[in-house]
Amino acid sequence: MKATIRDVAKLAGVSISTVSRVMNSPQSVVESKRRKVLEAVEQLSYQPNSFARGLIYRKSFTLGLLIPDIENMYYAGIIRGMQEACNKLGYSLMICNTDRESARLLSYIDTFHEKQVDGIVFASDRMSPEYYEKLSAYRIPVVMLSSHSDEFEIPSIEVDDEAAAYDAVKYLIGLGHQRIAMMGFNDVNSVSGPPRLKGYLRALSDGGIDAASLLGRVKHAAHYFEHAYEAAHELFMEYPDTTAVFCVADEFAMGTISYLKDQGVSVPGQVSVIGFDNVRMAGIYIPKLTTIAQPTFELGYRSAEKLHELITTGQTEIMREKLLHKLIIRESAGTVS
Repeated sequence: MKATIRDVAKLAGVSISTVSRVMNSPQSVVESKRRKVLEAVEQLSYQPNSFARGLIYRKSFTLGLLIPDIENMYYAGIIRGMQEACNKLGYSLMICNTDRESARLLSYIDTFHEKQVDGIVFASDRMSPEYYEKLSAYRIPVVMLSSHSDEFEIPSIEVDDEAAAYDAVKYLIGLGHQRIAMMGFNDVNSVSGPPRLKGYLRALSDGGIDAASLLGRVKHAAHYFEHAYEAAHELFMEYPDTTAVFCVADEFAMGTISYLKDQGVSVPGQVSVIGFDNVRMAGIYIPKLTTIAQPTFELGYRSAEKLHELITTGQTEIMREKLLHKLIIRESAGTVS
């Protein structure tokens, strides 16, 4: 029969709470008792039960993650980073895919409350008053990931989207491009879309290009490869003299390149394309994508650490944390032919 915490306490001659402290906060137990407990654990081959720990500490040792699209390649690194941090910190991770549906997201918050998760990472979505009110009513600690709220005081972690977009477009300008288009998000709730557009326009202006004259070249797509393909068709039908496209996601860049290839347009020979995110496929796609790298693993890892800090102390040292992006130069962008 599997040993229980009660068996360990009896063999060590201590209370159940002392065994729990040794398992979770050994420095709080005097060395003599700690040694007895550890000897009993080894003798009985005892493995702590997370449910039992939860009863003692009134915690589930589970974190929730809300993401809008689990098929999006961007979230693979995020989830991996969060999982790694959870393993280190002693949490399990529960992932819910919202499909960007408000009713579904609200339902998942209810589910997290019922499961008594200790905190939630809220990724890549706008924090509406309705979401905030429910989270506040349930008193669930929340950290926003790849997003932030100007309306509510919620800890967040992300990259500087405007600065990253600026660097991408500045690089294209440095290659001699003037007629630079942008493939942006058409989601009205997008948090990263507006600052990336702002970075695009600022880079054009700083590069001596009339940004207003290029606004017609700003096209929008939903969230997938095929939507970007369609938007690229619209762009090049209207503006066939476009020499470069800044895409706000690598999947958009791949959709744009695919359209150009189908039209017999070489990339980067005739048109340069730069992406955003640096998903794993970016280095495999042909041509390999020049892109803005987001540190997805680190974003996921830090979001879990930040949430743990909020859960255990009631606050975070940095309210709005920003990690560094990096321009990755590969094959899809070149000088003007």
